[in-house]
Amino acid sequence: MELAVIGLGNMGGPMAANLVAAGHTVHGFDVTDIAREKAAAAGVQLHDSAADAAREARIVVTMLPNGSLVRSVLAECAPECTPGTLFVDSSTIGVGEAKDNHQYLAAAGHRYIDAPVSGGVTGAAAGTLAFMVGGAADDLADAACALDIMGRSTTHCGPVGAGAAAKLCNNMILGIQQIAIAEGLTLGERLGLDPQAFFDVVSNSTGACWALTTNCPAPGVLGTAPSDNDYTPGFATNLIVKDLGLAMDEVAATGTRAQLGALAAEIYRHLADSGAGAKDFSVIYDTLRSA
Repeated sequence: MELAVIGLGNMGGPMAANLVAAGHTVHGFDVTDIAREKAAAAGVQLHDSAADAAREARIVVTMLPNGSLVRSVLAECAPECTPGTLFVDSSTIGVGEAKDNHQYLAAAGHRYIDAPVSGGVTGAAAGTLAFMVGGAADDLADAACALDIMGRSTTHCGPVGAGAAAKLCNNMILGIQQIAIAEGLTLGERLGLDPQAFFDVVSNSTGACWALTTNCPAPGVLGTAPSDNDYTPGFATNLIVKDLGLAMDEVAATGTRAQLGALAAEIYRHLADSGAGAKDFSVIYDTLRSA
């Protein structure tokens, strides 16, 4: 099948590579040279624009940093694509943005589902992402040939926008958990507890979570976490700031009390402002230790 992936970075690149490995013809586009080089080495057929990459594809996957870029790419691609093309947006964007994208593409004769993911770069590389999908059941069924290769679970959350809603809730929880793990580690160390011992206990106790077992912020514990590579992301602080900002927009719009979510958003904003925006968001541990 002819597929396209627009956005070949830390997440989109491995996702495209897995589609190629499964035997699909994958057309791709990214604005950065390093992403293009890695994708080409994985067998992705590169193009000079998003529209060129999407033109012959039956399914177009977008994995981009923000909603404005997503809308710009959709506006570029929609006029060039065959009517009925299915757009699968795996970016983390606002609920309203997802609904607007659906309306725009429907008016252009195309289909759209919001299908953000959880699992990070490790899951993208391993093909074990969790997809949370908003959209029509028929469109999800047609996207399964791609989603099943890139991930190990797909949940139909509801109509368009429901996938985006699930992702914002998940990432609000994640942001809070990563801070909690960093605080626990820091307290443990100051009480004389070795980080490895902390990990061994908590990863087998009720405090276990992805923020510890996969993304442990203490260097030297896992050996495979961003903290073991000078906090190379992973999931950059700037992105959690963006995602928590979107979550707080929905909190305000719905009148929801989310005090910990709001505090996490503030903490990560300060972390990004301090110069750590390009580091993995688990670098909050390094900041807490030096406080």
